[in-house]
Amino acid sequence: MRIINSVKNLKHKAILLTIYSAGLRISEVINLRIADIDSSRKTIIIKGAKGKKDRNSLLSEKLLIILRNYFKEYKPKDWLFEGQEGEQYAESSIQHIFHKACQDAKILKKATVHTLRHSFATHLLERGTDLRYIQELLGHSSSKTTEIYTHITHKGMEQIKSPLDNLEF
Repeated sequence: MRIINSVKNLKHKAILLTIYSAGLRISEVINLRIADIDSSRKTIIIKGAKGKKDRNSLLSEKLLIILRNYFKEYKPKDWLFEGQEGEQYAESSIQHIFHKACQDAKILKKATVHTLRHSFATHLLERGTDLRYIQELLGHSSSKTTEIYTHITHKGMEQIKSPLDNLEF
């Protein structure tokens, strides 16, 4: 939240929120077209992602509000996030936005734009989302790739009781 809240520019905030809220790779967000946002089905269509596969991810209600405000202000024509001349937004620009946001938020831990994708998966897992759904949302062909998130999250471990604690002796 500190990273997101440190971003004041609406387009920059929309880009970072899109990455986090749908678990996108940086290449996927720059390849999004306006038509890839399906507000009626609450999905984002990612075409030709890694491995040249298409997939759908989540379209957050909160992100949809921000995207509508962004659209009114910036009026993109084709790409959802356009550069100054209407071309695709540059990966390096998004990396710069993220690093500046981390600095402004006084985040000292090493982080990259991809950290937002990891956070998406970790936060879904912490809220009890089945690993198979997370695998589908991330576009992982192997469940082994998604299983790394089971080693990252420890939230809730303190609430798990040993079966021994349920026995009377």
